[in-house]
Amino acid sequence: MSEFWTHRRVCVTGGAGFLGSVVVSKLKERGCSNIWIPRSRDYDLRERRNIELLFDDCHPDILIHLAAVVGGIGANQHNPGRFFYNNLIMGAQLIDEAARRKLEKCTIIGTVCAYPKFTPVPFREEELWNGYPEDTNAPYGIAKKALLVQAQSYRKQYGLNAIYLLPANLYGPGDNFDLENSHVIPALIQKCMDARDAGRDKLILWGTGNVSREFLHVDDCAEGILLASEMYDGPEPVNLGTGKETVIRDLAGMIAGIVGFTGEIVWDASRPDGQPRRCLDVSKAKKSFGFEAKVPLEKGLEETVRVYRAFKSQQQSRTASITT
Repeated sequence: MSEFWTHRRVCVTGGAGFLGSVVVSKLKERGCSNIWIPRSRDYDLRERRNIELLFDDCHPDILIHLAAVVGGIGANQHNPGRFFYNNLIMGAQLIDEAARRKLEKCTIIGTVCAYPKFTPVPFREEELWNGYPEDTNAPYGIAKKALLVQAQSYRKQYGLNAIYLLPANLYGPGDNFDLENSHVIPALIQKCMDARDAGRDKLILWGTGNVSREFLHVDDCAEGILLASEMYDGPEPVNLGTGKETVIRDLAGMIAGIVGFTGEIVWDASRPDGQPRRCLDVSKAKKSFGFEAKVPLEKGLEETVRVYRAFKSQQQSRTASITT
């Protein structure tokens, strides 16, 4: 294993979150002992003075910017302004301060939502500007895509080694299972488990079920981020994914089988589907820094269900002990 991380100070925004906690764990495995994880209660990254204070406190060599305001289709529909502003302002000010402080490296995490709605499959990085994103998450996607322009501009003018990565839809243990703002896999797991536990014979899900997504396990994504941070130095964005497309109807069937829900799944076509298809061309990541996803979807789903089931059981036990 490379000693690249051993003596570097690394700031990971969002380092206590779903993806960030795995990135931090993998940094420690690589021998990095100087890791700074800013918490929102201490550093509101929407405020420039707090970013300056953060950099004064941690003096990072490398910034990995994972902090984001995210959610599923419903959350994006209800919060377009908040999702646009918060994601844009955090990233823009962090990149600017990184350039001013002459950081060694700045890794920016974008989103597959930045791609145009009707991007040909598989999505190639060169297609990123060939259309408008899908309407339901366009404000979020455009805010994140603007950071790519900033990273490229600052590289050209100020010499900032800023790289930009585009991960597929993430999933895995530790994901957000709040139905108000969760993504598709945790939402499906929770809905299937609730329907099974309630003994229902029917489960109604959003959309037609005919759209597709590509799913990347959080462990694989974290590995890709660290490989790119260590080995990639270029202005062009790079996809992180498996290169495998999954139809949502099939995904729901897989999760129902793992969870043990045997009832009928009914699709509510009056609800939005989101982008019609998503599947990434992942050849650039393999060529540029040797990244290949390793976790098969079914294995990752089984692990996610197992961890969530244990977490839910613990919650129920705590609730029972309090009430008794």
